[in-house]
Amino acid sequence: MIYITDRISISEAEIQEDFVRASGPGGQNVNKVATAVQLRFDVVNSPNLPEDVKLRLIKIAGKKMTDGGVLIIDSREYRTQNRNRDEALNRLVEMIKKSTEKPKRRKKTKPTRAAKEKRLQGKKHRSAVKTLRKNVNINE
Repeated sequence: MIYITDRISISEAEIQEDFVRASGPGGQNVNKVATAVQLRFDVVNSPNLPEDVKLRLIKIAGKKMTDGGVLIIDSREYRTQNRNRDEALNRLVEMIKKSTEKPKRRKKTKPTRAAKEKRLQGKKHRSAVKTLRKNVNINE
């Protein structure tokens, strides 16, 4: 079990890991060893996540989420498979923790009288500048 918060934990069976070859520098080893990790987690069908957390996680994940509701996390930062695996798992845990936080509701506010007056003064100033740019009619 992977413990996210005191109320949420996910089973390791829900996580699928695929190891692929990482691109970039690494010498002869780069063509032989699959060190990069693709971690897949089915968010939509996870029985351990509450619905509101699922919705926020889908929103946070963005392009990392497939059409089928599977979250894919790539990790190819390190040269060893274990470190990349741990990094991908840490990213997943952080994303789920972030999605457990409920966003604060926005309080509607009205602009102050001073702010309204400042805005109107700015508009009058702008109008005056544009009026001065007009062509002057000599005949009048």
